[in-house]
Amino acid sequence: MLRWLNNLSVRSKIFLGITAVILLFALTSAVLVGVVASRAMSVEIKKRGANLAVSLAARTADPLLAQDFLRLKNMVDEVKDSSDDIVYAFIQDRQGQVLSHTFLGGFPLELLGANEMPAGAVQHIVILETDDERVYDFAVPVTVGTQRIGVVRVGLSQVKAQAAVSRLLHIIFGVSAGAALMAVLLGTFFADTVTRRLEVLRRAAESMVQGNLEGETRPESRRQCWEIMDCQDTACQAFGDHRRRCWLLAGTASSVGVRGSYSQKIGACRDCRVYQESAGDEIQALADTFEYMAVSLGEHIEGLQTAQRILARQQQLLRTMLDMTPDLVSLQDAHLVYQAVNRSFLDYFGFRSEQVIGRTDVDIFPPAVAAVSRQEDLGILRSGQPLSKELMIPRQREKHWFHLVKVPIVDEGRVVGLLLTARDITELKHYQEKLVQAVKMEELGKLAGGVAHEINTPLGIILGYAQMLLEDLPQDEESYEFIKIIEKQVKICRRIVADLLSFSRISEGRKELLDVNATLREVVQLIEHIFNQNWVSIDLVLADDLPPIEGDREKLKQVWLNLLNNAFEAIGQGGVIWVRSSLCPSGQHILVSVADTGSGISPEHLQRIFDPFFSTKAPGVGTGLGLAVSYGIIQEHEGQIFVASPRPLFYETKGPRGEKAAGPGALFVVKLPRPGLELLEDACEQSLLHPEPEKITATG
Repeated sequence: MLRWLNNLSVRSKIFLGITAVILLFALTSAVLVGVVASRAMSVEIKKRGANLAVSLAARTADPLLAQDFLRLKNMVDEVKDSSDDIVYAFIQDRQGQVLSHTFLGGFPLELLGANEMPAGAVQHIVILETDDERVYDFAVPVTVGTQRIGVVRVGLSQVKAQAAVSRLLHIIFGVSAGAALMAVLLGTFFADTVTRRLEVLRRAAESMVQGNLEGETRPESRRQCWEIMDCQDTACQAFGDHRRRCWLLAGTASSVGVRGSYSQKIGACRDCRVYQESAGDEIQALADTFEYMAVSLGEHIEGLQTAQRILARQQQLLRTMLDMTPDLVSLQDAHLVYQAVNRSFLDYFGFRSEQVIGRTDVDIFPPAVAAVSRQEDLGILRSGQPLSKELMIPRQREKHWFHLVKVPIVDEGRVVGLLLTARDITELKHYQEKLVQAVKMEELGKLAGGVAHEINTPLGIILGYAQMLLEDLPQDEESYEFIKIIEKQVKICRRIVADLLSFSRISEGRKELLDVNATLREVVQLIEHIFNQNWVSIDLVLADDLPPIEGDREKLKQVWLNLLNNAFEAIGQGGVIWVRSSLCPSGQHILVSVADTGSGISPEHLQRIFDPFFSTKAPGVGTGLGLAVSYGIIQEHEGQIFVASPRPLFYETKGPRGEKAAGPGALFVVKLPRPGLELLEDACEQSLLHPEPEKITATG
């Protein structure tokens, strides 16, 4: 039965409740006065207490939502002072905490569990035994829509209520028949009036739960505030707004000149004609507030969605920027736990995002590296000072240099995290090394030039006197042989001095338009016979219609001679030297390559091959200046020279006696610019130094 009653609508409950009370009162009036009085007293107490509790609950919703404890206190005091048979009244929130009460000596805690409100009940009444009297305790939920936000409790004295009922019993008995019919009619009308507007609120609440905030919670006013006040202030927030009441909007104009928030203007608005004409009862006020809440919530949600979209775009843009930068970037919190890393960081260390986020250096790096990093990071967090340093990190047997910057993140004067950026400066380090090498070679060239000039004079004198002595001494004497040795060694010294002078670039050359192929043929014709005597052949293939370049013929011939001599000495006996000339695909450079079948150059010597006085030959065989001089000459011609060993496979061919050429060998590539062109950066030499697999053949 109770479940059936709970499932009824509020209108039916009100109608049935009023009808039941009236019928009960009419039936009991025919019974003995005592029985009638007792039952009438019980019904009246319950009715009156329930109405008080329901009324208080209806008026409590708005201040309870607004947490207006002063209004809540005034309401319970108003209920308490309304009749001397009301013992107490108090209000609880949804957690059961007492927000306001009428007890003067402190709230009795035993009342909290004395009348538990069942789930879904519209009211609950119990009789409590106190030290002085019996009290009817009424509990009514405070709801917004279908959601319970609190409970109202009202206590009614049974003794005082019975005395009042006894006084009115005779009067009520006389008019009970007529009042019963009138009460049913009025109750029906009241139920229809109340429940119709509550039904509108219920449908609006259901619509809001489904995500539609545009539902109407009340019928539209017949006249709007601008019509009542004949106002044409289009800047007013309420102008043209048919949904929200003007006294609920902040910043609107009013007849009393008050602008501001709802709490600032509501007192003045109560005296306004618009409020007096448009305001209604508590249900209408609840409907107005509910609609204002729906509109405001919609605007707030729209603002949040807009902000969320903007934030998502900004986050995506920031993530894209971080992922596109080649620098390694990471963010750690105050406990050195990684909160974010960019794509370069993950790719360099070979991690996935889930392997880094939420972890520390100790979890993802070797212990030694993690210990050093943690010590540095803790120092930065303590001091708040950034750290900048260069760090070498080996990777796949290669050395990579990074410029590492760690910056503390400060929020409200407190270090809350650590930002790390690391830029790969390996290429810069190589350029620095090359710059140091270039400066060293330049200074060494100046020194070599000065030394050569100083030594040339005494060497000339020694050689002159030695040759004079050779003319005077008989050839069969032992001293003649000694002087001959002196002459030979002095000539060796003069050759070294000549190489030093060439290296220092003191000798002046003359540049002209020349044919590179012609210079190559001249040098090959000069040495080919000598090389053939040691079974070393020169495979010469020159490109047709090669454009001329601007250069010094004799110096370039010296470069070709140095490269060919080095190849010949690397081979020793029996082998092949390949000489090629070609035009790069861009048409801006001419390439000359010299490769051999010698023993090749070890990796540790490749970086020093162009250093002055560096030589892998036996003492007395070479000066170590040939390639250094060649390097300087090519630089004078604004060109470049490269070396690779082992040489690419497409230089494989057969030797002069038909045998297959052996040995890894070395490859030198000279890149010379064409005159009169605005040169662009290209890397056409890579096609020779690192040929593609499909270009590798066995015939060259």
